[in-house]
Amino acid sequence: MAASPGPAGVGGAGTFHGSSPSGFAFDSGLEIKTRSVEQTLLPLVSQITTLINHKDNTKKSDKTLQAIQRVGQAVNLAVGRFVKVGEAIANENWDLKEEINIACIEAKQAGETIAALTDITNLNHPDSDGQITIFTDKTGVIKAARLLLSSVTKVLLLADRVVIKQIITSRNKVLTTMERLEKVNSFQEFVQIFSQFGNEMVEFAHLTGDRQNDLKDEKKKAKMAAARAVLEKCTMMLLTASKTCLRHPNCESAHKNKEGVFNRMKVALDKVIEIVTDCKPNGETDVSSISIFTGIKEFKMNVEALREDLYFQSKENLSAALEVTLEHTEDFTDSAYTSHKHRERILELSTQARMELQQLISVWIQAQSKKTKSIVEELELSILKITHNLDELKKELHRTATQLAADLLKRHADHVVLKALKLTGVEGNLEALAEYASKLSEQKEQLIETCRLLRHVSGTEPLEITCIHAEETFQVTGQQIISAAETLTLHPSSKIAKENLDVFCEAWESQISDMSTLLREINDVFEGRRGEKYGYLSLPKPMKNNANLKSLKPDKPDSEEQAKIAKLGLKLGLLTSDADCEIEKWEDQENEIVRYGRNMSSMAYSLYLFTRGEGPLKTSQDLIHQLEAFATEGLKLASSVQALSKQLKDDDKLMLLLEINKLIPLCHQLQTITKTPLPNKVFLKVDKCIIKARSMMAILIQLLSLCYKLLKKVESRWVSVTNKDTMDEH
Repeated sequence: MAASPGPAGVGGAGTFHGSSPSGFAFDSGLEIKTRSVEQTLLPLVSQITTLINHKDNTKKSDKTLQAIQRVGQAVNLAVGRFVKVGEAIANENWDLKEEINIACIEAKQAGETIAALTDITNLNHPDSDGQITIFTDKTGVIKAARLLLSSVTKVLLLADRVVIKQIITSRNKVLTTMERLEKVNSFQEFVQIFSQFGNEMVEFAHLTGDRQNDLKDEKKKAKMAAARAVLEKCTMMLLTASKTCLRHPNCESAHKNKEGVFNRMKVALDKVIEIVTDCKPNGETDVSSISIFTGIKEFKMNVEALREDLYFQSKENLSAALEVTLEHTEDFTDSAYTSHKHRERILELSTQARMELQQLISVWIQAQSKKTKSIVEELELSILKITHNLDELKKELHRTATQLAADLLKRHADHVVLKALKLTGVEGNLEALAEYASKLSEQKEQLIETCRLLRHVSGTEPLEITCIHAEETFQVTGQQIISAAETLTLHPSSKIAKENLDVFCEAWESQISDMSTLLREINDVFEGRRGEKYGYLSLPKPMKNNANLKSLKPDKPDSEEQAKIAKLGLKLGLLTSDADCEIEKWEDQENEIVRYGRNMSSMAYSLYLFTRGEGPLKTSQDLIHQLEAFATEGLKLASSVQALSKQLKDDDKLMLLLEINKLIPLCHQLQTITKTPLPNKVFLKVDKCIIKARSMMAILIQLLSLCYKLLKKVESRWVSVTNKDTMDEH
């Protein structure tokens, strides 16, 4: 069933308006309606079970009888709420309306039947001892309950089809707009299309976030998280890469950089559709090989099954399974980064495993022909020996991979190569560029190989998926950094080329940070410290808070809170892109309005990064300081715009003042929230602040656009007056 509370990765519920071919609108969202379906269903199932399980032929007091009647009424009320949700979905989806309505009618009839059969007025009169029988027709209740569950299931399945269709429609809209963005040739046209693209991406994030949160398969959930993480980060990359291409249309490396972003986004969009439809294009199958840890786990289960059944499987199959698993250890022994000590130990344990298996097979054959006590004991000893050997192999592989990853992360923590690439770019030093590009490529290969090794020892399918995602990210981002650096080196004075390189370097640094988290989680799993479900690296990270700040003591966020913050954060991040596009239009980049607007956009982007656990803001106190500065900057902007309004005619002045009167209260409200202590409710405080900041950014974009147009109007009027005066003089 699709859509349950709070998506993973991009957010909580919100009013989002749009349309689809089926005719529904995103008022409170179909995902919220289907979520309501589930919330109604859970207590309903419990209540039906209570009714059906009630023993027949027993006599109950009035108190018990009234309780049973209340259950029947509660079922009917819950069905009524369920039917309303179903009918709302039907009215928004004409192609499924008839099927949903029929199922809703069946559910309603079943609910009414259950209520009638448990109505106290329809029960037998009390017996002589004051007790009464429970039901006159328990069979009728069972039939009604079955009909109810059947009809509810139909509605849920139909609603699921609606959600899938909605995601596909949203994806198609995004792809269509992306195609327009790829072909755009003017900056003005790009700004308009990118604004539309941003809104469509937010819509897609809402839908897929709810879907991800609702997936029961942890592997699919991790795949969805990885695909959505790509889309979220690439949305920001697409902006700078496209702007660089527009600024330097004849630069081959700029076009290569931009194509890389578009291609990766298209692959991620296809991946999302594969997950929600549960099918691959052209009937392809998942070709990713099994990890060593998974192979060992399955092999041990098969070996231990011999205790119960000596004919459970063939010896050939068991030998083949071990060989496949041990072949994968070659990823470790063939790696140039594996130390000699680790390599020798892995080879030794692999050889020993083969020998132990031969011994096991020998005893196994004997046990099949004669099952004496000594043979049974020998078989048990052989099973223990080979499982112990494989446990030792697991430990050695884990030590090898995690030690290599930890050393690599430590070595590249200061990002020396990235800093050098930025410097060579602004210097226009092509020779140095080649040197540092080679070093980055080498670092990239090390990270990719380390991710492959970590995948073998990750211990869970979600972490395996995260390792694959990290590997792909390093592969693609490494190439894109080099192409972005080449563009800057060829155009060293280009601000947009520098900004573009910065964005890709930030993505690299972010993935390094994610890899550190991944390593920690893999260690936790191996050492048995993690029993709960795992978060995914596209989710906002738990915020690091100063322990001494009592008013900001962090409470543990649930998935819905995390999702809501992330969704708000993504919208905020996209708004900063729109603001930057508006700022780019201004010829006078030192204008006060532009300066304050740029500062607000920069601060808002830091807030967006914070919702992902990234960027310069590390603690909640950092966030509060940034929000206070953001509110102050907003008031300064309002003051500058007010000064401009004095130069305008009444109508134009009124337009500006209306926008200013929206901004100033928001600034004051944000200042109030930042100063209000909310003990143990840090996520609630962040939620409120991000909502205010988002509203302020939306007004900022309106003000930048409006001020730009009005200034142009003032300038043209001034030029007109000047020309008239000149003509009069002649």
